[in-house]
This record gives sequence, structure tokens and C-alpha cells, in this order.
Amino acid sequence: MTHPHDPLGITHDRATARPIQLETHGLDVIGDADRRGTPRMLFWPWFGANVSVLGLSYGAFAFGFGISFWQALVAGTVGIVVSFLLCGFVSVAGKRGSAPTMVLSRAAYGVRGNRLPSVVSWMLTVGWETALISLATLATATVFTSLGWGGGTETKVVALMVVAALTVVAGVMGFDLIMRLQTAITVITGVLTLVYVGLVAHHVDWGAVRAVPGGSAQQMMGALVFMMAGFGLGWINAAADYSRYLPRDSSSLGVIGWTTFGGSLAPVLLLVFGVLLAGSSPQLSRAIADDPIGALTTILPTWFLVPFAVVAVLSLVGGAVLDIYSSGLALLSAGLRVPRYLAALWDGCLMIAGSVYIVFFADGFLGQFMGFLTTLGVPVAAWSGVMLGDLALRRRDYDDGDLYRPHGRYGDIPLGPPLLTLAATAVGWGLVTNTAAHWLGWQGYLLRPLGLGGRSGAWAYANLGVVVALALSFLGTLLLGRRRVRAQEALAPSPAPGEEVLNA
Repeated sequence: MTHPHDPLGITHDRATARPIQLETHGLDVIGDADRRGTPRMLFWPWFGANVSVLGLSYGAFAFGFGISFWQALVAGTVGIVVSFLLCGFVSVAGKRGSAPTMVLSRAAYGVRGNRLPSVVSWMLTVGWETALISLATLATATVFTSLGWGGGTETKVVALMVVAALTVVAGVMGFDLIMRLQTAITVITGVLTLVYVGLVAHHVDWGAVRAVPGGSAQQMMGALVFMMAGFGLGWINAAADYSRYLPRDSSSLGVIGWTTFGGSLAPVLLLVFGVLLAGSSPQLSRAIADDPIGALTTILPTWFLVPFAVVAVLSLVGGAVLDIYSSGLALLSAGLRVPRYLAALWDGCLMIAGSVYIVFFADGFLGQFMGFLTTLGVPVAAWSGVMLGDLALRRRDYDDGDLYRPHGRYGDIPLGPPLLTLAATAVGWGLVTNTAAHWLGWQGYLLRPLGLGGRSGAWAYANLGVVVALALSFLGTLLLGRRRVRAQEALAPSPAPGEEVLNA
């Protein structure tokens, strides 16, 4: 059983059973008395959130950059591990503070100044919810078509209603239900994914895989950054939401290590096999671009199609429910003053509307998905740089009370961090392109002035802007934020936050 203040499942009381309840807490402080467990407990929520068959499809995404098997393997592995390592660093803020990630970043941005990155975080998590639910719907329709049970509009409508309902109900109920579901989802999806690998392993053609020609360093960089944006950078804005339940004296190295290991393990293993499958069949690789999950059913025996649909839907819903929970918290941090469950319900409505567009109206999935990840990946990387730089400068734990007080030590709207984030984002957007999504044609405006070949040159698809935005904001924070952080930490501790400031 999960303790009401122990969503990681750290405390297990077999003598009593508490029914699942609606979580009414929002941006509440987690008191020291409710912190428990060890860093290794972080492995399970991170592993469970990332053991998805979507990881197999990233093999085809990597090949889409025009690189070879070994280049895809290196770029994918490095991108996944490095991005989750950044999540591990941000997770340290959780055990040093007592609030969600987008509240802890108020230490750098100020109480109201933090609303801008909170809005970006909210957009990212809602976008991920929408993408995952759309994929679950498309996969279900593909399975039904393969079985001769339909698969047209009616099937998609019903599938969308079911998977959306599962996600919204779990998100509205909160951590108590989500973490119980996560345990079951982890076991079921883990086992059935291994069965899938065993059933389709004979489709791997080593000769075809080795024959895939190599690409340039710029193309490899593009794949690496895309992997970063698709994995760890997609979670970094919620990284401290789990570690905030650990005691303050927990090992920082342990928090970093278990977060990185738990988040990276399944995606790296799935990527390796996904690259082998995509390299063995150009036809399969192209099909994955339109239906990343459903295309994987085309090489399955008929008897396993229904179990595969179960594992696909559950793995995608497992990630979506964590996103809808974090998106609700981000919306509260952005300034919306409603109960957490209403924020999650609102996000669920937006998720359904976006899914309807992708499933029934959008022309192809991959181009829109890559555009979404790259475009929002730039400001999220800029925020990450500020957050990581600010965290590196701190020698003491966060002051819980002042995280909620506009006139406390962290300030209300300090100009430095927001302006640095905007500047890094502007530079980053000038160094990325995405021609598959026509509405993003304005990006890449710095490629020609900087001598990088313009929007059609060798650097056009390297996604360089994500890395540059992160580096600029990180280095800028280290250079400009030291005095501000030292002044904050020199002040005496403030009183604990009261009810009147928790929704600030």
C-alpha cells in the first residue's frame, strides 16, 4: 500500500489498507516528517515512466537523420543517458527543497517571474500527453485493422475515448492512484515487451543493417539532440517531483545515479532493438513515421496482436498520466488558482482536443512531433540551464517559506534569469529548423548569418539550438547569478509557509 505522503511506495503498511482517495493537495510543502526512503527508490517511477514500446520507434526516428546503425546507436545512447543525467541533477533540487520542480525554480526566477517557464513547462507536458494518447489511439486502430475488426473512424473514436478516460481519471485522482497503476503497468509492459522482442527478432537482417550508409557529423548531432529532447529533456521540468519525498540528507550522488539509471535503462535497450528493426526494413522505417506504434504490429503473428495492443496502450497511458499530473502542477505554478484536480481536468480537455486533431486531421505524425519537440525543446533547455546553474551555485537547502512569498529572499520578478532565458531561446530558435512542419519555417534565422549554410545547409538539421540554449543559460547563470545566490543564502530562515501563500 502507498502511504498518503509517500507516492514512491517507500512505506509499505501491510496491516492496513487505505482506499484510493482524490488528492486535494496542490503546491503543498512536503514536511520533513513525511520524507522517507532512499535514492534507490527513484528507480521505479523513472523506469516505469519510460519502459514504452515507443522506444522501439526511436530507431526509425534516428535513421530519419540519414545516419548509419553505429552512428544511430551512439547518438541515441549518448542523447538518452545525458538527458536523464540532467534530470538527475535537477532531482537533487527536490531533496534539497520540499515542493514541485516548477516551484523550486522560483529560487532562480522569482515567485511571479517563474510563471513564464511554468507556462512553457505546462505546454510541454500537455503536448506530451496529447502525443502519447494519439499514438495509443492510432495503435489500437491499426491492431483492429490487422484483425479484421474494423479500424476506421468509429474504432479511433472509441479508442480515443477509452485511453483519454483512463488518463484523465488517473490524473484527476492524483498520485495515490497513479503510483498504484504505475507498478502494474511496469510489470505488464516489461514482460510483454520482452515477448514482442522475442517474436520479431528473426526480422533483424544484419546485412541490411550494416549496409545503411553513414551520415555527417551534423546529421549525427541532429539525431543526438532529438533523442535528448525526446527523452530526458521531456521530463526535466518534472524531475524534482519525485525526489522531493526523500530526506534532505539523502545522497546527492545516489539521487543523480538512480534517476539516470532508472530513466535510461529501458529506452537504451529498446532503442538498440528498434535501430536493428528499422535498419533491416526501410519499409517498416517509413511506416513508423506515420504510425510509430501501429507499424510495429505489421511484423507480429496474429495471435499476439491483442496482447501487443494492451502493452502499447498501457505503456503510453503510463507516461501520459504522469504528464497530466505534472501539467496540472505547472498550471498552478503559472498562477491559476484552482484545485489541482480541476487543473488536471482542464489539461485533459486540451489533451483530447489536440488528440482529435492529430488522429483525424493532421497529415503524418513524425514531422509534427519533431517540430513540437525541437521548438519547445529550446526554451526548456534554456530553463534547464538556468535551473542547473542556479542549483550548482547553492550551498544550502531552499527556504521553503520564501518560495511562496513574492517579497521573500527569492524576489518577485528579478530581471536577470527571465531575460537570459529569452535571449538563449531566441538564439536557439535561430539555430534549429523543421521543414516537415511548415508552421515552423520561420526558425533557423541565424544559420546563414553565422556561416552555417542557411536553412538548407549542413547544419540545418543538427538541432544545434537546443544545446546552445542550454549552454548559454547555464554559463550565464554561473557568471551573473553568484552574487544573488550568496545574498539569498546569507539571510536567516523564514517562517514556514502558511495557507495564504501556498497558492502564490
